[in-house]
Amino acid sequence: MPDEMVMSPEEALTEAQRLLDADRPFHAHEVLEAAWKAAPEVERELWRGLAQIAVGVTHIRRGNPRGARALLTRAADRLEPYAASAPHGIDVAGLVHASRRLAEHPEPPSTAIDLALRG
Repeated sequence: MPDEMVMSPEEALTEAQRLLDADRPFHAHEVLEAAWKAAPEVERELWRGLAQIAVGVTHIRRGNPRGARALLTRAADRLEPYAASAPHGIDVAGLVHASRRLAEHPEPPSTAIDLALRG
């Protein structure tokens, strides 16, 4: 995804989820990274954490559980501060829980993750 391409937060979440559902987590990471770079300063760590989830899933798919654990743990740590008042209707608490669960058990069958867990 070109760096100059700008999507709304909702478009980025929708596209990243579509890519995750299609088992293309690295491509989802690219979308989320572009959103991270375009986000207002107050949301950058949120988008960075979402991108790290996608990279963590990529590591799982590539057979690198150590890398997956590191990225998924970092993602959960970055996302946690947004749990109380999550932007864009994202269920951040659910994503933190899912990231920590995947970090504990980074196995391919458990990589389904829903970025847009909206309440």
